Amino acid sequence: MPDTPPPSVELDDQLCFALYAASRAVTARYRPMLDKMGLTYPQYLVMMLLWETDGQTVGQLGSRLALDSGTLSPLLKRLTAAGLVTRHRRVDDERSVSIVLTEAGRALESQALDVSSEMIGALGLTIAEFDHLKTELRALTDKVSTNGNTAPA
Repeated sequence: MPDTPPPSVELDDQLCFALYAASRAVTARYRPMLDKMGLTYPQYLVMMLLWETDGQTVGQLGSRLALDSGTLSPLLKRLTAAGLVTRHRRVDDERSVSIVLTEAGRALESQALDVSSEMIGALGLTIAEFDHLKTELRALTDKVSTNGNTAPA
């Protein structure tokens, strides 16, 4: 392929490591703010989806977060035990479970806006840079997910 990087086994040449390091750094930056909210980062992601649209099913949440039920179920049990969500079998499909925010769960949304604001400030990106980075990362995710590429990056 023309204009592709040459194969390398050096760590600093690997896109996967750059993504890994960036992900760990961003997640670490979230940690103290989320600790104040009593949430882990994966729990925060679930809560964000519920603040967008309350009453989603376990399947819907798992699909959006790319998590299987074995990972998502314990996370949801902890959110339930913390009093932030409730779980209900759906009337229209008893095999399906809806996750609904409690008042305490809804109340955390205002704190989440502060978290978002602080993270945006920490990144120091313009709106255009922020949008471009999200677009590029989503495109990368789609390419890797749909092409079934297993080549090192």
